[in-house]
Amino acid sequence: MKVQALIGFLLCFTAGFSVPTFAQPKPPARRKHHKFHAPPPFDQEHKDLTDVLQQAVVVNGSVSKVRYKWLVTHQTKLILYLKDMAHVTPKIYDSWSDKDKMAFLINAYNAFTMKLVVDNYPIKSIKKIGGIFKFLKSPWKIDFITLLWKRMSLDDIEHMLRTDFSDPRVHFAINCASIGCPAIRNEAYVGSRLDSQLDEQARLFLRDGVRNQIDVGNKTLKLSKIFDWYADDFNKKAGSVEKFIAPYITDDPIIRKSLMNNEYKITYTDYDWSLNDAKE
Repeated sequence: MKVQALIGFLLCFTAGFSVPTFAQPKPPARRKHHKFHAPPPFDQEHKDLTDVLQQAVVVNGSVSKVRYKWLVTHQTKLILYLKDMAHVTPKIYDSWSDKDKMAFLINAYNAFTMKLVVDNYPIKSIKKIGGIFKFLKSPWKIDFITLLWKRMSLDDIEHMLRTDFSDPRVHFAINCASIGCPAIRNEAYVGSRLDSQLDEQARLFLRDGVRNQIDVGNKTLKLSKIFDWYADDFNKKAGSVEKFIAPYITDDPIIRKSLMNNEYKITYTDYDWSLNDAKE
């Protein structure tokens, strides 16, 4: 009886209570992962640069100048274009055709040159730009460019063009922001049309009558210093400077034949380093 009474007491005592239940611990909050958005494919038509050039470049026959003063306050699209260039990885670049690579590098050279001038404007010559010690570092050796995941200079880009493609016509396409340079186009270079663009640049430059002159009577040529500085490039491609320029400087078959036979004496014109500024 005592045992039964004890059991009954315990049952009555616990009847008013419930066994406590504990909430299960919440799992730790998941860390939010931000999705990586790859930049869109690079525009091989270089439309943004063409938009800039069509507004900033003033063309007058075989001569062109840049509205640098205007560009100082209208450089947003130029900056965006240079940022797009900086997003191109070496792997992406290597997957392109040689023509697309050349167009990319020529446009990079010209666009970064404009940016360098704009950032230092007003100046009378690009040669006035340099480091703290301007007499030690030329503007072409300043590592202010981010391209293909490297810091590089304008000289570095020119070196890539000369060594990787061995096409001397690039000397008529890259523009050093000077009157003595071949004219800067008011459109970007595009891989699909690069050959025709470079041929046109060569003809315009060699037939301008100022930086390059031909005297048929005396069989002499007065050529830009470009043909002196980069003579090795032209000799390597065609055998001589005369042979290289023959198809571009004239349509006359007799004069072309004389040039191909190296019958002309070459002298060089003075190079004008004045800024190619379309003053407004």
